[in-house]
Amino acid sequence: MTDTQVRVEHLEARLRERQFRLTPQRLALIRVIAASEGHPSASQLYDRIKGEYPTMSQATVYKTLTLLKELGEVLEIDLRDDSRYDGNRPIPHPHLICLRCGAISDGEDDLAQDVISGLERASGYRIVRHQLNAYGYCPSCSQGER
Repeated sequence: MTDTQVRVEHLEARLRERQFRLTPQRLALIRVIAASEGHPSASQLYDRIKGEYPTMSQATVYKTLTLLKELGEVLEIDLRDDSRYDGNRPIPHPHLICLRCGAISDGEDDLAQDVISGLERASGYRIVRHQLNAYGYCPSCSQGER
């Protein structure tokens, strides 16, 4: 069984546990999320499915993403003008975001945990949720500037 199949079955089981309906559209979205590489937006996810389900609305995508986010199965990367989603690595981790091309890369988990632990020690806060984004230029865009 592939990692994608395992992830699809896990997401389906989580929705069934909460007695959410598994419509064909929702199942298609789960398959796309589990197979996606990178950090697609809701619009990109919708575009990948609408050919198979032309009557599906974008609201279905947003509602399903909200459910999966509430279950801790999708990580939302809240960007100023849009959100992107990580359905394969839903635990908080740092992201490197290119200001020119918009590429998003995953950063090192240990670095983020060190930063969060340091903030907790310094502030006395018990941090329960975080998002660490670093903005700059990816290697391809940096080379273009030189």
